[in-house]
Amino acid sequence: MISDSAIAAMIATERERFVAANPKSAALGQAAARHWHRGVPFHWMLDWGTPFPLFADRAQGAELWDVDGHRYDDLCLGDTGSMFGHSPAPVAAAIARQASRGLTYMLPTEDAVVVADALAERFKLPFWQVTSSASEANRAVIRWCRGITGRDKVLVFNGCYHGAVDDVFVDLRDGVPELRKSLVGQVYDVRQHTVVIEFNDLAALEAALAKGDVACVLAEPAMTNVGMVMPQPGYLEALRLACTRQGTLLVWDETHTISTGYGGHTATYGPLPDLFVLGKPVAGGVPCAVFGFTAEVAARMEQCREQGEKGHSGIGTTLSANALALAAMRACLTEVMTPQAYAHMLPLAEELAAKTKDVIEGRGLNWHVTHVGSRGEFICDPVPARNGTEARAKMRGDLEHALHLFLINRGVLIAPFHNMTLVSPATTTSQVDRLAEVLDDCLKILIG
Repeated sequence: MISDSAIAAMIATERERFVAANPKSAALGQAAARHWHRGVPFHWMLDWGTPFPLFADRAQGAELWDVDGHRYDDLCLGDTGSMFGHSPAPVAAAIARQASRGLTYMLPTEDAVVVADALAERFKLPFWQVTSSASEANRAVIRWCRGITGRDKVLVFNGCYHGAVDDVFVDLRDGVPELRKSLVGQVYDVRQHTVVIEFNDLAALEAALAKGDVACVLAEPAMTNVGMVMPQPGYLEALRLACTRQGTLLVWDETHTISTGYGGHTATYGPLPDLFVLGKPVAGGVPCAVFGFTAEVAARMEQCREQGEKGHSGIGTTLSANALALAAMRACLTEVMTPQAYAHMLPLAEELAAKTKDVIEGRGLNWHVTHVGSRGEFICDPVPARNGTEARAKMRGDLEHALHLFLINRGVLIAPFHNMTLVSPATTTSQVDRLAEVLDDCLKILIG
């Protein structure tokens, strides 16, 4: 019902509108291009599809202001980094307090004890370590799993994303593993050590694990980076049993699915993994991540360390577990990521999903809406995807580009990658209503 010509016309119109409305961002973009490669400090800042980067001025709660003075209802929230709101007061206070006491010591603080206790209580795993990002945590977990099992392969799912970890950049195309073209400068074929299968395919999982060479399965309990792919009933439990039976370690990366509820998808639905990774939001937006593991895994880690050179593992950086990150994480875990926060987020996310669905159906479109707790997505296709291949086939890049530009120009931010939304403890019903209204206006123009 939406023609290519209508999409192209909207993109052209909205680009012109953006240029006219954002002269300060335009000027800063030109200045930044003098020395920042591609004009931004990091390339993801170009993924919004705007003619030039939108320069932020400040953000608070679920609102963001740009340098031209425009206010936005922010349902992107730093692509999960600020999932619990921008600058939550307890985190901001903890950062300010710690900033005058030293930022990093290469020594633990009192905060470390509180953080470890909070992590163990919430996620039901007894032992933890801290890194600077989920990418680093996933890389460390893969290394440990290979080290303690003596196996070389990691199994991932087609369409997955686990940060900047070389091992996971493998896709299936027509059933054949191929290196992801976005993996820049790779000098060896990671397919030698990475197995990729489709999510929800139990037969493929059983066959892959039966070979006895897979150290770990690294997965999100629900895939969130290729659209949104939900586990079919019983699949996660079958995955857990298959890993246990074959001596393969199961790793949940809950950096995104922490949106499910207090304790993430694991505590809400299970099953318990051998290792658990949580990144971006755990310290309220301060670069930080954690990985947890069972007592059995901890014992095997120690055995592995005894066989190596003491003091070296090739895991972690000087700034891992720095004092500032621990202070922020303590405040976030104990005062921000609370049951009360989820009690606000989850019903409001249900409301957002329902209102988005009403808008879509009201315009006669056969699209579907899904969500994992406070994380939602509307897909421009009628049937939910069962795996990465199906999810990719449902993506409509130009249409999503048009939608995003229209929303940005009317003061609504959703994630620049597909149509993902986040509801935070600071998000209001009026912001949900506004997203629905602006989306309705957009679809009305596109349909004609």
